[in-house]
Amino acid sequence: MNKLKLNKLQKLPVKQILTFVLLFANFICWSQEEDRQRRLEEQKARLQEEIRQKELQLGMQRKKEKDVSKIVANQKEKIGLQLKLIRTTEKQKKVLGNSMYINQVKVNQLKNDLQILKEDYAEMIEKSYKSRSEQSRAMFILSADNFLQAYKRAQYMKQYSTFRKMQGEEIKDKTSQLETYGAKLGVQKKEKEKLIAESEKEKQDLEKERQEQERLLNSIKKDKKKIIAEIRKKQKESRAIEKQIERLIREAIAAANKKSGNASNTTTFVLTPEAKEMANDFRSNRGRLPWPVEKGALTKRFGRQPHPLEPSIMIESSGVEISSERGAQARAVFNGEVSDVQMAPNGTATVVIRHGDYLTTYSNLSNVSVGKGQKVSTKQAIGSIHYNSFTGKAVLKFLIYQNTNKLNPQSWIKNM
Repeated sequence: MNKLKLNKLQKLPVKQILTFVLLFANFICWSQEEDRQRRLEEQKARLQEEIRQKELQLGMQRKKEKDVSKIVANQKEKIGLQLKLIRTTEKQKKVLGNSMYINQVKVNQLKNDLQILKEDYAEMIEKSYKSRSEQSRAMFILSADNFLQAYKRAQYMKQYSTFRKMQGEEIKDKTSQLETYGAKLGVQKKEKEKLIAESEKEKQDLEKERQEQERLLNSIKKDKKKIIAEIRKKQKESRAIEKQIERLIREAIAAANKKSGNASNTTTFVLTPEAKEMANDFRSNRGRLPWPVEKGALTKRFGRQPHPLEPSIMIESSGVEISSERGAQARAVFNGEVSDVQMAPNGTATVVIRHGDYLTTYSNLSNVSVGKGQKVSTKQAIGSIHYNSFTGKAVLKFLIYQNTNKLNPQSWIKNM
């Protein structure tokens, strides 16, 4: 018996260290799960706001009922947002499920530890009760064969008393932990039930929207020729604006290089040390640049893609289009200098901002609040985005270039 109890006492510090390590590891896992849940909540809130804006736009369009094809295009954007919302909710359920599993494992572990501790503690109390008299304790010490053995027995009695007290404290601590994790699991179960209900509603809303879209698509099949003609007209206008931007960029390169004594180079910027530093800063922020609008939804991707209304027609997008609400402001995505401000044939303006040998362009502005040569800072408003009262949208056309090379904004803007 003595050897067994002494062994327990000798191993106690190791147990405490292991317990601390396990608790710390659980805390790290829990913190990571909490962080993921927070990010998903932010993403979900943004998607819900975008869907709300899209519903307002659809409501305005349905009242006018002038161009069904535009309603369908807007509806397709809303369906895309709803799909993203469903995927976000599913991710939330998965993250919550993982967190619940970790907490359940901890609860099971605590229950097991608590049972062992209580059994061990009960055994110690029983043995202590049997030898509770001061006389029996004194006899245990005095019956030693020699002084050294008597000293060791006295030390053992002291350590045994301390250990029993520590066991009692550990039982209290683990009982408290068990109550905490149990309460946490209760909250998480309610949260999961809420997410399941939300997910089901989101899926039902999506199905209704798809049925409505199918009805509208069937109604516009008769006007296919008219729709194709309208698409081609819009493509022509878009190409004209892009050609104007490319001309502005070439002119900006030529002017900058002429100023630095390199007039022969018209395709790449010859960078000063300051401009080189700006370019390096811009490049190092790839994937982390802010959106060029405070609130908005991506409605046209970069590159070659089928038209959303007529898949047989392929369209080429040199940048991206972002739909926002009435009164939305375009804003600079990085520090730089306004290289040019130009008016398009349709009466809207384009602003070009230079960041070393990188350029960002902002088109479809109804008015501009910056001028050529002006220094701008990240997120600074540069002009109002033109609002189309019929579509109920303010659409910003946003492009990124390095010299004359078009870049995909989706790989530069955060979470685009």
